[in-house]
Amino acid sequence: QVQLVESGGGLVQAGGSLRLSCAASGRTFSSYAMGWFRQAPGKEREFVAAISWGGSSSTYYADSVKGRFTISRDNAKNMVYLQMNSLKPEDTAVYYCAGDRLIQSIVGVATPSYWGQGTQVTVSS
Repeated sequence: QVQLVESGGGLVQAGGSLRLSCAASGRTFSSYAMGWFRQAPGKEREFVAAISWGGSSSTYYADSVKGRFTISRDNAKNMVYLQMNSLKPEDTAVYYCAGDRLIQSIVGVATPSYWGQGTQVTVSS
C-alpha cells in the first residue's frame, strides 16, 4: 500500500515557477513508477509527467509541458518533485501525484493504482 501527499501548490504570476512535492509512504517506494496529473475546471484529468522506478529513472512528459516542467525523485526520502517553470495561465489546475508498479499505467492508460489528494496551482495573467 502506498499513500501520497502533495504540497507546494499556490498562486503565481505567469512566467513564474513553483515546485510541487509528493511524499510517499511505504517501504517499496523505489519500485514504483511515479507521475503527475492535473485537472482544470470543467476538463478531464490529464497526464503531465512520469518517472520510472529503475536506476535510469526515465522521464516522460506531456507535449504541453515539455521543456518547462521537470519531474524528479529522491528514493532515499520517498519524495517525488515537479519543478514547474515559465508557468502559463493554462497550467492552472489541481495537480495530483500518482504511483503504480507499471509505468504504462501512468503514461499509457492513465489508471495508476495510487493517487494523492491534489494541490491547487493557480497562474494569474
